[in-house]
Amino acid sequence: MKRWGVLIILCAAQFIMVLDTTVMNVSVSAVVADLDTTITQVQLAITLYTLVMGSFMLFGGRLGDMFGRRRVFAVGLLVYGAGSLITALSPNIGVLLFGWSFVEGAGAVLVMPAIISLTAANYDGARRATAYSALGGIAAAGAAAGPLIGGWVTEALTWRVVFAAETVVCVVIIACVRVIADTGRSGSRRMDWGGTVLSALGLGLIVLALLKAGTWGFVRPSGALTIGDTEITPFGFSVVPFMIAAGIFVLIGFFAWERRVVEHGATPLMHPDLLRKLQLRNGLAMLVAQQTIIGGMFFVIPIYLQYVLLKDAFQTGLALAPMSLAMLIAAFASPGFAATQSPRRMVRIGLVLVIIGSLLLVTTIDAQMRSVLFAIGMAVFGAGFGLIASQLGNVIMSSAGDSERGEAGGLQGTAQNIGTSVGVAMLGALLIASLSAGFNEAAQADPSISAATKSRIAEASADGVEILGRDQLDEIAAANGIPADEVDSLIDHYETEQLASIKKAILLAVFLGALGLVIAQRLPRVPAAELGAPPPVGAGPPQP
Repeated sequence: MKRWGVLIILCAAQFIMVLDTTVMNVSVSAVVADLDTTITQVQLAITLYTLVMGSFMLFGGRLGDMFGRRRVFAVGLLVYGAGSLITALSPNIGVLLFGWSFVEGAGAVLVMPAIISLTAANYDGARRATAYSALGGIAAAGAAAGPLIGGWVTEALTWRVVFAAETVVCVVIIACVRVIADTGRSGSRRMDWGGTVLSALGLGLIVLALLKAGTWGFVRPSGALTIGDTEITPFGFSVVPFMIAAGIFVLIGFFAWERRVVEHGATPLMHPDLLRKLQLRNGLAMLVAQQTIIGGMFFVIPIYLQYVLLKDAFQTGLALAPMSLAMLIAAFASPGFAATQSPRRMVRIGLVLVIIGSLLLVTTIDAQMRSVLFAIGMAVFGAGFGLIASQLGNVIMSSAGDSERGEAGGLQGTAQNIGTSVGVAMLGALLIASLSAGFNEAAQADPSISAATKSRIAEASADGVEILGRDQLDEIAAANGIPADEVDSLIDHYETEQLASIKKAILLAVFLGALGLVIAQRLPRVPAAELGAPPPVGAGPPQP
């Protein structure tokens, strides 16, 4: 029982890490009203929180190696709990930015790599496969249950209760950490500050660009980055691809720096040769693909539920409940196959289910919800994602030796953040581009729309049309002096194209799932329970 008590502690920490972001996403309107701020400011807080995690995950993993993973886990929970308490007591948006985006973000940077590393340190063989399955299921369920929990608490009490409760959970977990076995620190206690700065800058540029792609435009500028009164549009394009390219060049410099650190006999932030391990590299690639799909779908499906069907946060959570339940069932059932089935087969089965579930969802996207078929599609999608999520943690961490677990955990956390950001950017960009083009084409082809209105529509569509509900469309039409006899036609065109754009975005997820099947071909073919760590980097010739 004690051994599984460790897993319960780690799962509790994993759950609040994932729950936190989803709760803030569904509580935006309540936070805006309570703090007398704007949606833009709250969205900035969400962006900064993700940016801090995405930029410094490798740093957090290295601290675990330097000072012991259990100690860093406990300190991270203390920081995270303090940030949650500051957030719960925030009197204004400035305090919330500090408490949530920076303090909680710093705590998450310490906790998330430690969870991954401590799981590997406390379990092996079939038990390790079971533990990673549980963590994957809890993470998936936390993401799906967040809207339900956040929506209910926000409407019944206040959004502050969720963050105050997180502080209590952190205190309880800290009180129990002594039951967790730790391998102690490994390597030097000198921090590679050059590598830290380069990795944070490179990853930060990429994550920020992906997060802002929906605002600034992925290729064509829409709502471009503005400094002072100057729009930053290099060569007439959005700044996003240039930021991504700059981030990649900085990361190339990071790897060159790390090789230099190793040549001088010092301890790097991350051993460059770690990525030469085929199993780890393929596991990370599949993790990015997985997070791209789920990140994009978690962006698109709530848009359908809240902007087309006009459901509130709690109702959105209820609609997502079949997915959450299926994820848990699939993730916790998967260890039963660990002795006979390989991660490659389990992930491929999961991807097939994700594709089938997504196709079912496409058929349900309509102005009126087909509740039963929608629930079936969500459940099939959730079951597939649960199977995938249950495998990859074991694949990645079983490829790393004891001294490499901090680095591997940091890489896994980084891959999760990058994948989620890519998914939101890709599906979001397709949705906005398709909606803008389709709405403009429909309006231009409608003979009942005046030339003046068509000109306004063309101008607005060039910069990207926003996702709006019917009430908001009525308000915008009235504010812009659109003739009453044209409003209904324009709204009908908008809603028709909105549904078509959501379907296209989900079909992109289907394509990504098919691409994932190709990536999954390179995952281990031995049963999950037989996966073991190869010698550490430097102990012998690098793997091909």
